[in-house]
Amino acid sequence: MYKNQKGNPWALLPLAVFLLIFIGSGIIAKDFYKMPVIVAFLISGAFAIFMNPKESISKKIDIFCKGAGESNIILMAIIFILAGAFGNVAREMGGVDATVNLSLSILPENLLIVGIFVIACFISFSMGTSMGTIVALAPIGIGIAEKTSIPVALALGAIVGGGMFGDNLSMISDTTIAAVRTQGCEMKDKFKVNFVITLPAAIITAIILGIVTAGNQVSLGTEYTYDIVKVFPYISVLVAALFGVNVFIILGGGIVFAGLVGIYYKSFGLYGFIEAMANGITGMEDLAMIAIIVGGIVELIKYNGGIDFILYFITSRIKTKKGAEFGIAAIVSIIDLCTANNTIAIVMAGPLVKNIAKKFDIDPRRSASILDIFAACCQGIVPYGAQLLAAAGLAGISPFAILRYLHYPALIGIFGVLAIVLGYPKFESSSVKSEIKEEILN
Repeated sequence: MYKNQKGNPWALLPLAVFLLIFIGSGIIAKDFYKMPVIVAFLISGAFAIFMNPKESISKKIDIFCKGAGESNIILMAIIFILAGAFGNVAREMGGVDATVNLSLSILPENLLIVGIFVIACFISFSMGTSMGTIVALAPIGIGIAEKTSIPVALALGAIVGGGMFGDNLSMISDTTIAAVRTQGCEMKDKFKVNFVITLPAAIITAIILGIVTAGNQVSLGTEYTYDIVKVFPYISVLVAALFGVNVFIILGGGIVFAGLVGIYYKSFGLYGFIEAMANGITGMEDLAMIAIIVGGIVELIKYNGGIDFILYFITSRIKTKKGAEFGIAAIVSIIDLCTANNTIAIVMAGPLVKNIAKKFDIDPRRSASILDIFAACCQGIVPYGAQLLAAAGLAGISPFAILRYLHYPALIGIFGVLAIVLGYPKFESSSVKSEIKEEILN
């Protein structure tokens, strides 16, 4: 908690060590994914433990473990694992192919790129992953570009933008999970705020794509078949989340539903279902462990006065709630540009942002939305991020060629800024709520 003290800037050295190792190795190797993020964080964590010689190693390890085992961190890790299990079971039973083919079967031939952007939005929102969407749709986008005069980079830019739509908004996206867990709000509430801010960006993106590709028309020449039942597990998860069902029930029920559908359609047997769950869990282990390690590092930084220093540095220059919101946007944007991973950026920035939000009476739904919006904005435009590297790699072009066509990521940043400047959507002050509650109790 902020204690109105200057804190200790040297306590932030573990973060500097992480950035030096991660960015330095990326520059030297010319590949920002050469150094595993979890290894860089482990080195940073070890450095944090050996700092502050006034305390014993045992005491510092206890502090680290306290932060790593904080209830929100552990809950987040479990949710990541469940989301991974659901995503992989749904994928193995044919849910991704069914969703893609369902979308493509209704693609209008005179609005190909607009259509593929909307489809990417739907698929990423359903699956909760931008990477899965990009990998599934990029070959189709490349094929459309080859049959028309539409640049390949434009088609891929539309797909990346649609992928970031769901990455930012989906109920089962790891960024949504991280944002709501660190800020202490409900997924459905964060979604409502986020949706109000970003929907205009999606609409304008569709209009821009329609204008720049006007006159291009081609038949895809393929009849896409699908079993609508295989799409139902995604729909059930989204509907349950919107109705505020507990996330553990949502994901647990989704895993069982997807598994039963897969067994019924003979996509896998009982042991295949279990293996799909296990593979999905394994795929999220790194992210869960990163969340735990970061929790420990942040707790040590906090103990040594690093959080107090940042709060003092920011709050001494910020006089208004809007200024604090811009500060939140800047913090998560800078971390994402450094790590090229929006989930990790939110996990790292989350505890600090929560303190800033509390000091300036910013509603948790709003702070969670700002976190996710600006992390998605930066992640969608960094040329060394996984999304652009994957899209560019599939097409055999430079990720820089796609930058000029990333309309949606840029627009959500613009609308995020407008939301801060104009103060929309409006919330009742949490301090006012407290006063009302006290009056009722008295």
